[in-house]
Amino acid sequence: MAGHLPKDDVFLTTEEVLAYLQVNLRTVYRLIKAGKIPAVRVGRQWRFRKPDLDAWLQSQRSQASGGPPAPLDGCRPNHRVLVVDDESSIREMLSKTLALAKYTVDTVPDGRAALDRLRAAAPSYDLLIADLRMPGMDGLSLIRHAKQLRAGLPIIIITGFSCESSAIDALNLGVTAYLTKPFHIPQVLAAAAKAMGVSAA
Repeated sequence: MAGHLPKDDVFLTTEEVLAYLQVNLRTVYRLIKAGKIPAVRVGRQWRFRKPDLDAWLQSQRSQASGGPPAPLDGCRPNHRVLVVDDESSIREMLSKTLALAKYTVDTVPDGRAALDRLRAAAPSYDLLIADLRMPGMDGLSLIRHAKQLRAGLPIIIITGFSCESSAIDALNLGVTAYLTKPFHIPQVLAAAAKAMGVSAA
């Protein structure tokens, strides 16, 4: 609906919403049309109240577990995830994304630090998310060592190339899935839930 923006509210542009929710433009328009996210039309642009976006995120997390899976649903509290990536922006994005679903998240920048965490962690981690290409110990070496420490640990790998041969090698080592950069909230949470078997049936 067209109008003027109240001065006492925090409004985000469409571009800011895409970054905040980590979804694509089509998804945002679908949410507007379905009435899931209230939006204000200002000229040719949409504006969104941040509290409305937070309320939508909260509703996604709190849906009944017996219902059909939603993008942010199906996760359980107290599951511990270790994220390994040499890019701080990727670590931060994954940490924030998983925290939305109430996972406990630790991040490290390389494979050796990851192994130290895996050895010392008590209770142990429920999921490892690791980049394939890292300086020092690469993702494949990390996966091999992690499997020696705990054979049944679910692992998701991150790759910048969907056809990368090392991704296939990692799958052969028994990883659960791989994410191709760039990825978005629904992809990350769906992969994590599937890897740990916590998705709604």
